[in-house]
Amino acid sequence: MNNKQYDAIVIGAGHNGLTAGAYLAKSGLKTLVVEKNDYIGGAAVSRELHEGWVYSNCSYVCSLLRQSIHRDLDLTKHGLMIVPYAGTTNFARNGDYVAEYPDPYMQYREYARHSLRDADAMHRYEADLMRYAKLIRHFLLRTPADPTSFKPRDIGELIFMAKKFADMGEEQVYEFIRFLTMSAGDFLDEYFENNLIKTMLATSSIIGTALGVYSPGTAYVLLHHVMGDVDGAVGAWGLARGGMGAISNAIAGALQEHGGEIRTEAPVEQIVVKNGKVVGVALESGEQINAKIVVSNLDPKRTFTKIMDAGDIPADLRKKAENFKIRGSSGKVNIALTGMPDFPSLPAGHQLRRGSFQFLDSLERMERAYDDWKHGRWSDDPFIEMTQSSVWDPTLAAPGHYFVSCFIQYCPAEVEGGWTPEKRDAFGETVIDQISQYSPNFRDLIAHMEVRTPFEIENEVGLTEGNIFQGELTIDQLMFNRPFPGYSQYRGPVSGMYMCGSGTHPGGGVSSACGANSAREILRDLKRPNVVPEDDVDE
Repeated sequence: MNNKQYDAIVIGAGHNGLTAGAYLAKSGLKTLVVEKNDYIGGAAVSRELHEGWVYSNCSYVCSLLRQSIHRDLDLTKHGLMIVPYAGTTNFARNGDYVAEYPDPYMQYREYARHSLRDADAMHRYEADLMRYAKLIRHFLLRTPADPTSFKPRDIGELIFMAKKFADMGEEQVYEFIRFLTMSAGDFLDEYFENNLIKTMLATSSIIGTALGVYSPGTAYVLLHHVMGDVDGAVGAWGLARGGMGAISNAIAGALQEHGGEIRTEAPVEQIVVKNGKVVGVALESGEQINAKIVVSNLDPKRTFTKIMDAGDIPADLRKKAENFKIRGSSGKVNIALTGMPDFPSLPAGHQLRRGSFQFLDSLERMERAYDDWKHGRWSDDPFIEMTQSSVWDPTLAAPGHYFVSCFIQYCPAEVEGGWTPEKRDAFGETVIDQISQYSPNFRDLIAHMEVRTPFEIENEVGLTEGNIFQGELTIDQLMFNRPFPGYSQYRGPVSGMYMCGSGTHPGGGVSSACGANSAREILRDLKRPNVVPEDDVDE
């Protein structure tokens, strides 16, 4: 029995849990973050899984991290550096490709090479998407209003939202509402005619999502992935120097700077409740740690069906948690290479060789990969995004050696007969076979690879079914519906219990927004001064 009393305990040392803990500690609360693994970071980690190579073996790129949080917690002081990286090249089976360039004139010429009409349409597409992104960014660091409440704060938040929509103008409001219900395929079809261009742009609409490119709602998922920024460039992506664990380590540094504590190898068995109030957590070891506030960074399904007693929560809430859409659809293959892979379609020495790569050339192939997932099998023609992190970050591998991170759609959480090591390895071979069609020397360069299906991701990281967003980013699970109606303001069903994971607003991605928003609500309830930023959009 641990008789030490804390003001707050955060369950799970993923980036959102660390962020919530950092702000609670910054406000003066005696804060402890407990983590089941022997390392911190959750899905934002850097690990040396093969000697000489550092793997970002779950999340692998950075953009959504809110810059106001970066500044507010002084993460640069704690070692965080985000490095912009080159864009993506999408290969076609016939040897052609389409690529992204940071220079707008080069980008225009690249699109015009495939379709002059599409090159002209790109400016309209980007303007429309950025208009929607800038609207949504206003709400990322704000607590969703309860539309059924007549509290002044909720009414004020609804008025704030209405004003932001009104600023768009009537026609654009109609278009945005229509956009939210569209599929990414239909949305892109309104702008572009070339299959290769549409396929590259559709990428963000299916990553981490148990939906197909023509499923309604995937247009918003596409938007979700372009709402971030690097060095003020909205929609840009970057790499955390030292791997994605550098983000978690920097936030942990801010937490400890303000007196917060982290305890690893401390899996929680239950949130302890007495008389309708939280009193602490019970670890799997039998130890109980006391606190009047407990914050769960676990996904909503795991929180309310695994670590809370059914007698402590309303029956309807448990039912909502059981029905919460959190389907696994993604896999990862992380690879240590002894040399740089060759892609004969690209000129020798070309800057595109330093970027990331994709290997599907039509929306139809993307949709067929989704069909495989629906039938409980991994796709033998999968979507792969291969990011060459070490090209831009020399801390990840020795000179002349490389680390590549491959994100794959689609891979089901359950396959016939269950996942086995043999099936996992067969899934990995499918990925290598796909890449080798475009890079003939790729297989010969492999020194080590780690294959992760949703089964491995769930059992190691604790993400139910391996869902990287802690719940689907569909309209029925966004804003005041995330994770469930009536529970969107980070508060749980008992006094002193809160949520801070990606299953809350604004959703998945390494943004830290969920953790910051949760901390702000806790401080509000405690009537303590707010130390959390509420907006990071430049007017």
